[in-house]
Amino acid sequence: MAMNLNYIDPAYMIRAVPSNASDNVYCTLLTQSAVHGAMAGYTGYVSGLANERQTYIPFYRITEKQNHVVITDMMWARMLSSTNQPSFFSPKDVSDDKENPMSALLNDGNCNGPVDVPPVTKEITK
Repeated sequence: MAMNLNYIDPAYMIRAVPSNASDNVYCTLLTQSAVHGAMAGYTGYVSGLANERQTYIPFYRITEKQNHVVITDMMWARMLSSTNQPSFFSPKDVSDDKENPMSALLNDGNCNGPVDVPPVTKEITK
């Protein structure tokens, strides 16, 4: 599956889309939390939401492991649907994916579907 990948700076995307009331409330919440953390003397953290609570997340916890995104997964499709983003898949790519379910993007056991694994055979010798 050939794919053309273009990097678009997220800061540009944030400025290019008009904000709504929910965005304004969330940005205000993050800003107030960051200022409260700085005034309390905390450093090396990111202000964010975890389990619907405002938290201070240390940098090392954010960078300690890397997540793998499976672009053929249902969760990715939900994210695209909820944010009204295009999938950038052509019909040919989708048909190729159905013919070949194993993809180079699905590594380290990060696959939610059935995988064709050849049976293990052991030759017994006497």
